[in-house]
Amino acid sequence: MDERIISPTPLAEEGDDLTIRPERLADFIGQVQVKESLSIAIEAARKRDEPIDHILFSGPPGLGKTTLAHIIARELGSTIRTTTGPVLEKPGDIAALLTPLQRGDILFIDEIHRINPVVEEVLYPAMEDLFIDVMIGEGPSARSIKLNLEHFTLIGATTKQGLLGAPFRDRFGIISRLDLYDPADLSQIVTRSATILKIPITPDGAEEIAKRSRGTPRIVNRLLRRVRDYAIVKGDGTITREITASALAMMQIDELGLDELDRRILAVVANDFNGGPVGVKTIAISVGEEVRTIEDVYEPFLIQIGFLKRTPQGREVTPAAKKHLNNPQKTLV
Repeated sequence: MDERIISPTPLAEEGDDLTIRPERLADFIGQVQVKESLSIAIEAARKRDEPIDHILFSGPPGLGKTTLAHIIARELGSTIRTTTGPVLEKPGDIAALLTPLQRGDILFIDEIHRINPVVEEVLYPAMEDLFIDVMIGEGPSARSIKLNLEHFTLIGATTKQGLLGAPFRDRFGIISRLDLYDPADLSQIVTRSATILKIPITPDGAEEIAKRSRGTPRIVNRLLRRVRDYAIVKGDGTITREITASALAMMQIDELGLDELDRRILAVVANDFNGGPVGVKTIAISVGEEVRTIEDVYEPFLIQIGFLKRTPQGREVTPAAKKHLNNPQKTLV
């Protein structure tokens, strides 16, 4: 189910569309406190003529952590190199990325919570004292040499800040959490994207897409493209509230942004287990999904909107979830 339309992670057939990605902090919609903090840090770095401090972005996927890293690089006129945590398996991997960096360059590590612990330890002196120790040779003749680094900035992005060790987190001077967006900000985002992509859209059409996008810009932009296709085939090409509602009903996405599997998860707990509590493994078996997928992809939003609770005994659905499931007009319109 990784290919679901409303997955907050990129789908296989798409990358982040660079044409609609904001390039300046002023163009980045939402996350007001995060933007204000970054704006001050960027301006201070400029005035001091020093690299900006190390930055850690946390929060659910699809909210703009990668976009902000690129914006920071552009605002500072810095070169940015990007990688992901899972590919950093041994000290040599991170050394190969750090040693070519020049003063002011930025190294961006997505999914930084997934780097190998031995790589994390290499980053400690790199971030704090601008050097790394590299082992040369093997066995009894192996020796360590010290490599000095230029003054660089590390920007990390994580969906699971709690998996980072405290010594690692403490080395980031700026730690910012991105939260799910409200419908008003998402409506602005979809309107901006539609303008850039030259897609005719009405204000109520933008609002309808926004409220079904699970608080996530990546999803709002994906739904915009899907509804655009529907509008071209079924209408005159303009995205209206009615066109949006029809298109998303066809895709089994209800007015809260829940899809068929979201509703199945809620229904299993509500109907098969009398509202819970029930273990996540049992839920996963019942809906034919992996436990990790349930925990990482489905549960966060269901908890965020107050439909699901995690308790020591297991998962429980709330009265609001039961009401939603029992209202066909709201479940799928």
